[in-house]
Amino acid sequence: MSQGSDRNSKTSGSQGDGDLSGRLDRLDKALKRRSDLDGAEGAGTRNSRSDAQGLALALRLGSEFIAAVIVGGAIGWGIDHFAGSSPWGLIVFLLLGFVAGVLNVLRSAGLVQKPGD
Repeated sequence: MSQGSDRNSKTSGSQGDGDLSGRLDRLDKALKRRSDLDGAEGAGTRNSRSDAQGLALALRLGSEFIAAVIVGGAIGWGIDHFAGSSPWGLIVFLLLGFVAGVLNVLRSAGLVQKPGD
């Protein structure tokens, strides 16, 4: 069996190359048709539930970040107000609030492990 197939491939060398390119062209056209059909089906339907979940997650992460910066700023302002160290408490605690906010967002997104896990 293998001798017959070897003989056919040796005698029709240029024909095999033409046949291969024809098969590749047909495959390319079939894949293009398939991707166009899949794109047309997916274009009309969107998953509104996953969109709402994504929006809710984005709002939660954003509010956690903003809250951490505001709390840090408020603590810094309070320290400056009572201790009289005018811009330094606000600057330091704003930076600490920023770091805490970034860390909270990373923890909520699952990119950093929570303490004790």
